[in-house]
Amino acid sequence: MNRKLWLFKPIVYVMVIFCTLIVLVTLFINKFAFWIEAVALLMLYVYLFISLSKVNKEISDYLGYMAKTLDSQMHGLLPNFPIPVVVANNLDEIVWYNKPFESGVIHNKPMIGSPIDILVPDVDLEGDILTKGIRLRYEDGNYRVYMVEAKGENHDALRVFYFLDETELRYFTNEFFETRMSVAMILLDSYDELLQDAKESEKTRILGAIEEALEKFSIEYNCYLSRTSRRDRYIAIIEERNLKKILEGRFHLLDDIRDLEFTDIKGRASISIGVGRGASNLADAEKLAEQALEMALGRGGDQAAVKNENGSFEFFGGIHRGVEKRTKVKSRIVASALKDLIMEADNVMVMGHRYADIDSLGSAVGAASMALSCDKPTYIVLDPTKNLATALLKRVYENGFNDVFVTPPHALKLVKPHTLLIIVDTHVAMLTESADLLDACQDTVIIDHHRKMVGHIEATRIFYHEPNASSASEMVTELLQYFGDNHIIGAIEAEALLAGITLDTKNFVMGTGVRTFEAAAYLRKMGADTVEVKKMFSGSMSAYQKRTKLVSSAHIYRNCAIAGAKDTTNEIKIVAPQTADELLNIDGVDASFVMYDYGGEVSISARSLGKINVQLIMEKLGGGGHHTMAGTQMKGETVENAVILLEKAIDEYHDMYMKEDKKETE
Repeated sequence: MNRKLWLFKPIVYVMVIFCTLIVLVTLFINKFAFWIEAVALLMLYVYLFISLSKVNKEISDYLGYMAKTLDSQMHGLLPNFPIPVVVANNLDEIVWYNKPFESGVIHNKPMIGSPIDILVPDVDLEGDILTKGIRLRYEDGNYRVYMVEAKGENHDALRVFYFLDETELRYFTNEFFETRMSVAMILLDSYDELLQDAKESEKTRILGAIEEALEKFSIEYNCYLSRTSRRDRYIAIIEERNLKKILEGRFHLLDDIRDLEFTDIKGRASISIGVGRGASNLADAEKLAEQALEMALGRGGDQAAVKNENGSFEFFGGIHRGVEKRTKVKSRIVASALKDLIMEADNVMVMGHRYADIDSLGSAVGAASMALSCDKPTYIVLDPTKNLATALLKRVYENGFNDVFVTPPHALKLVKPHTLLIIVDTHVAMLTESADLLDACQDTVIIDHHRKMVGHIEATRIFYHEPNASSASEMVTELLQYFGDNHIIGAIEAEALLAGITLDTKNFVMGTGVRTFEAAAYLRKMGADTVEVKKMFSGSMSAYQKRTKLVSSAHIYRNCAIAGAKDTTNEIKIVAPQTADELLNIDGVDASFVMYDYGGEVSISARSLGKINVQLIMEKLGGGGHHTMAGTQMKGETVENAVILLEKAIDEYHDMYMKEDKKETE
């Protein structure tokens, strides 16, 4: 209003100045008229001064009245404000609060003079509380608190806190997330093998005991459980709140089933569990559960895998070696399907993992022989400067395979619209000899025995994966036996495959089964010379000295032998795994880990006698592998720091799994 008044004052001043000028002009024309006008002008000055002063006073009085009126209304408003309000002074002491705060937040407890930290402890009074508020829990209530600053009469800073009650909102929000449904698929491992020798009456008793354990589990965690149309599969619907409890108990159902004892069957019962968690609906949760179960089985079974909506996995159990479930029927079907794909292809490429070892190269040679027998242009993709199978590579070169090997860059130039790519001894894209070649080929076949890892190759024509096989060479040998009646491999291919089996079984000591010896017998029949195979594992004197030095430098940590090398030569890549194998010969050592710094990253070779699952330990460090043989690469780490991280991973493994293993042993 005061501003509006000043809009008219310039007009008044202009008129007064104009009148004054007229009076002055009259002085030179008529003095009598001048005096009359001068008196009138003076009276006008007095009138305007009095009038403007009166208007200013009226405006000031009005504004003062409005201020008092508004201040009075505000004082009456805050006590009855429906939102809880509390005021603190510049000493952060509570000086006032309204009735909703007194009755709804502090429940009529006196708090005048108390520090504001009682209500809002450890809160940045310059941060989010000024803009979007902060979440706060006080006693049984949940609030979002906002703050504004004000100046008192003495210019003292006052802080006004507004408490918006979100108790009910958070309750229903929490209920929404806690009651979201997850789907669990439960599979009885080796159902047919488990019951094949049991009588019908005993089968009923065995299945009854297993179902009793499942029902007890479902009652304990209040979940829905039902058998599917398959005799060996069950489905469970679990609320998120109960799934959290199951995860905290690390799926003790695995132990409950494994602890069941039956006198009429061989071995022990076990289950595999796949859980789909966090999906927006039950249909998507079921798909996630199926994928998780497939992952659990691909890792050897007897474990639980939880797949979240974002694609990440969590694993529980899996400390025991899985039961061999391969059948010759499956091998025959895969061999027939593989032959059909080879016959349809323009050419065939066989590729293993980076820094190919004897198993990778041996299985690649065996797979290539299948394609060559079909008169298809065949190539083995390998970097000759980066491999760990120099002796085997030299032998196959000398026996007619020199034209088959191509480097990864050359292989890319040979890709055709219908090129068939056979990947052996790995199923992870980043571990293959050439990820670019994998992307370039439309038709892919996987033959691998390593436990399934997150990020495995999915778009394949055949995914022949047997985590309980001793080696990829063993799997290829079985396929060769069913590839065709007229297909006979030569002695060099047989020796390459036998060398691969020998490597991964530690001379037929670790991870062997009946099928392993059957495959070895077939290769011996095909002309494999065991003496020549033995020569492939011979090393130089310098390698032997380095291996001996590494063994002597190892220390024992929780029944694990750990050794570190700073050797950066190519030879260390061969020496390290050999040292890990040799460390297992020491009394009291259940697992061994040999690490070395090469190319700016620390590589670890891990070996086990079976009691400790080194795959789980390596997965904690970003790697993977098999139950008794695994590894990892750690970029940006030193050997010294890698030892610390490894020991921490071993501690976590013992805390999680070894208690369960000890309980079962007892």
